[in-house]
Amino acid sequence: MGRGSAPLSSATLVIQTAFLGDVVLTTPLLSAVAADSGPVDVVTTPIAAPLLETHPAVRRVIAYDKRGSDRGWSGLRKLARRLQAEQYGRAYLPHRSLRSAALGVLARIPSRIGFSGPWSLLYTESRPKPARGHESDRLLALADKPPGVYAPHLRPTGADEQAVAALINEAFVALAPGSIWGSKRWPYYPELAARLAERVAVAVVGGPDDVELGDRIVAAVRPSGRRAVNACGRLTIRQSASLIGRAALLVTNDSAPLHLATAMGTPIVALFGPTVTEFGFGPLRAGDVALGLDGLQCRPCSPHGPPQCPLGHHRCMRDITVEAVLAAIEEIGALRRRS
Repeated sequence: MGRGSAPLSSATLVIQTAFLGDVVLTTPLLSAVAADSGPVDVVTTPIAAPLLETHPAVRRVIAYDKRGSDRGWSGLRKLARRLQAEQYGRAYLPHRSLRSAALGVLARIPSRIGFSGPWSLLYTESRPKPARGHESDRLLALADKPPGVYAPHLRPTGADEQAVAALINEAFVALAPGSIWGSKRWPYYPELAARLAERVAVAVVGGPDDVELGDRIVAAVRPSGRRAVNACGRLTIRQSASLIGRAALLVTNDSAPLHLATAMGTPIVALFGPTVTEFGFGPLRAGDVALGLDGLQCRPCSPHGPPQCPLGHHRCMRDITVEAVLAAIEEIGALRRRS
């Protein structure tokens, strides 16, 4: 049998190594592809891998540490050789990235489907990405599926649920004050927590970098005598999704916890400053609320939100008041349903 004529596997690969929130919003695409061709394998980042390991549409997760142990050309070639050995028949590439496109080529995957753009020549099929709509729906277009046919979904394990129950086992509101983009951080979470503590317990969710923010929020609640838990850095990413899933609602910046809440079915109040929901990364479900300061001429100031306000005033976040957030929480009615 000549070179290139070996039988190809029918297995499908999805390569998604973007930010954590992008990975969560790729789960509808995973469901769509799996419905057509069976569970898929996924290449993703080490931080996102645990979220996908328990997803029903996923057969296997391959962690690619592109900024760590697998960085550079040598890491890319090593992974490509590993993927080539699997003889995948098709790859979907939702992230418009040269690295992802090159990986599909180097792995010699015969069918490579990606969105039209600067790396289209590296795909065997390019499809236009819708300019409007929610990102989870836009990614579904890669599998030629209509918007809304699948929703973001995560499935924590029973052990994840038990870990969260050991941390807090009463009705609570989850707060996610962090973001890797400094200008996305709303500054009044401690004041909000103190007000919420009059009615309900509070849990702060985030990573190790958010521990100090969580401590300040817990300190603001302490005088009320109400339970407040700083879970930042204390839970795995899947346990964090489980905690958010148990919450009466989540108040969050425009960051990954927003998308975890969408996937876990938790009501959301999302605070948008330097970015806007028109970018496609806001709350997805009817009834969830996105708050932003309308009419501010400098908004939006960048696709992701810069490290700090370019103009120095940070009005896009500072002018969103605690009262406005409390009113949005009342509008959702999640606390009334849990009382």
